Amino acid sequence: MERQRWTLVTLLFVASTAFVFGQSSDKFRDARHRMVKECIEREGVKDPRVLDAMRAVPRHEFVKPAQLKDAYHDTALPIGNQQTISPPFVVAYMTETIEPKATDRVLEIGTGSGYQAAVLSGLVKEVYTIEIVEPLGKEAARKLKKLEYNNVFCKVGDGYLGWPEHAPFDKIIVTCSPENVPVPLVEQLKDGGKLLVPLGERYQQAFHLFEKKDGKLEQKKLIPTLFVPMTGKSEDLRQAQPDPLHPRLLNASFEIDENKDTLPDSWHYQRLTEMMTDKPPDGKVFLRMENDDPGRLAQALQGMAIDGRKIGSVSIALQIRVEKIRPGNESFQKPMLVIHFYDQNRKEIESLVIGPWLRDTDWDIVGGVIPVPKEAREAIIRIGLNGATGRLDIDDIKFRPKPR
Repeated sequence: MERQRWTLVTLLFVASTAFVFGQSSDKFRDARHRMVKECIEREGVKDPRVLDAMRAVPRHEFVKPAQLKDAYHDTALPIGNQQTISPPFVVAYMTETIEPKATDRVLEIGTGSGYQAAVLSGLVKEVYTIEIVEPLGKEAARKLKKLEYNNVFCKVGDGYLGWPEHAPFDKIIVTCSPENVPVPLVEQLKDGGKLLVPLGERYQQAFHLFEKKDGKLEQKKLIPTLFVPMTGKSEDLRQAQPDPLHPRLLNASFEIDENKDTLPDSWHYQRLTEMMTDKPPDGKVFLRMENDDPGRLAQALQGMAIDGRKIGSVSIALQIRVEKIRPGNESFQKPMLVIHFYDQNRKEIESLVIGPWLRDTDWDIVGGVIPVPKEAREAIIRIGLNGATGRLDIDDIKFRPKPR
């Protein structure tokens, strides 16, 4: 095992993107266009109106000054108060999924930085957005007003309750995760309208798209994802809570429900992944990542709660098969497993690596022991090519926490 330290932002960096900020709006324009081409359009978002909106909205205006250099990387960034700004791909994906129309009145739950509302602003008639964290809500409202998104109306309050005085809404988009759909939002959705929400337990979520027809909801489960939890009344109603004293990795053999979808549950933000059935080491399938475009992400992620005061280390072993690997132009662009650790404020404090794996091998067991920082309260495991080219097959990850 080779242990290295990388930041999550660095690992999400697209190698062909060299951003230089500071002196002119043209620099930001180039960065936005490159971001849309390489991180959004290439990954499957096709609606031309949505792509134009992503090219137009200045994401750098919605991030903290310390994060400015990372504004046009496809990654979530901390915005304070234990909240994050969503990755650009996720914003574009959610926006496209609700099929925004120029006549729509949209309710957004979870204003956050205001970025999602700004993207919607140019696509619909009106945006009503609610943020439960007062400092964030006020700052987002100030910023949206300054940038002249005049059809966005902001409110500080509990998004679980919606905004009944402005209902019904054509579309409702939820950018935080409840365990179940809030009943008031269903009531405030217009018949024929669409509701997009990431549902599930704290670290096990998937997008669900609901359409209201004759007063009833038709539901479609979409891709796995990971959002901060919906707080307020929603959190009071939550039944399943993660156990930071017993962290665990779910679906470690990447099995799928053959009757529902072709992506393995429990793993979010998957890129260039394919499920293979040809003699897997464990279960019915294994996960394959294959990339021939240097710098492009091929990956799968999973989050968990972990208390570094009680958990001293984690032992990891997994089966891999490697073929024709070529590292990317940056030192981190190699196939490996990374654990990103976060403190109680969701600030990344350390990232440690098992790998990289550069030589061709048949199925082989690799692994090691990763120390857990005492400040850690959350972790995200990433497995992937990370910008390298070639093929990486993965199966049967063993994850064992050890007490401090």
